[in-house]
Amino acid sequence: MSAIDIEAVKSFLLQLQNSICDALEQEDASATFEHDSWQREQGGGGQSRVIKDGAIFEKGGVNFSHIMGDAMPASATATRPELAGRSYQAMGVSLVLHPKNPHIPTAHANVRFFVAEKDGEEPVWWFGGGYDLTPYYLYEEDAISWHQAAFDACEPFGEAVYDKYKKACDEYFWLKHRSEARGVGGLFFDDLNEWGFDKSFAFMQAVGNSFTKAYVPIIQKRKAMVWTEAQRDYQLYRRGRYVEFNLVFDRGTLFGLQSGGRTESILMSMPPIVKWDYMWAPEEASEEEKLVAVLQNPKDWLNK
Repeated sequence: MSAIDIEAVKSFLLQLQNSICDALEQEDASATFEHDSWQREQGGGGQSRVIKDGAIFEKGGVNFSHIMGDAMPASATATRPELAGRSYQAMGVSLVLHPKNPHIPTAHANVRFFVAEKDGEEPVWWFGGGYDLTPYYLYEEDAISWHQAAFDACEPFGEAVYDKYKKACDEYFWLKHRSEARGVGGLFFDDLNEWGFDKSFAFMQAVGNSFTKAYVPIIQKRKAMVWTEAQRDYQLYRRGRYVEFNLVFDRGTLFGLQSGGRTESILMSMPPIVKWDYMWAPEEASEEEKLVAVLQNPKDWLNK
């Protein structure tokens, strides 16, 4: 198994943060990312970049972090109890983008690298990440193009890779208490090390670099669309599902809070305005019902 190169991973992640922010600023044109560097008392730090009140993005964040500690948090050892008590390093780029226009989906992406170490033993390391799309109004061509970009990123690494991580994404971003998906899915992978460091790192890079290829064309296609107050109201209602998932199920949120991370950066994924309506249900045969039907039954968007 090839030797790990922590500095190469860190260099890529910082470059990825820059390239994503540059691409998104170019699309918004009226707002830029605020830069905020921070240090963590227990070790490490990061760079938070937040955009808000733009022509496209009501709020968004693209964060880099590199932290270390003496013992792995409980969220990281829940499925790997043999790692409890090891020192660790964790680094990654995580982003969430909440457009104001209800016709543009919310998007999330994350790529990350962990190393757990113990004196006298080989380090245990793995990559994780992926991205998913959360539309408020369903345009099937957008879901198809999003998944095509994900497929293209996976294809060089094996025929079954996209199918495996598409299924994992559908399973991970499932709100059990609502019996529906958070969105139309994408990719989700974790604990990736069986390919060796070089190939696993190359896959993480391919996923990270494909995010703007997947998302920017959707922004360009939908940003000029006019919306109604009723559509905006529905967007705010659906954003509530996003909050529910991130606070109840998301392992990244739990890891950040349990590891003593920077709360403002961890919770930057929350939308700026959200609402919950009691016992809301979509009208029959409406565009809202069309979306809910797909969320309750995840689709094979590429008909593979």
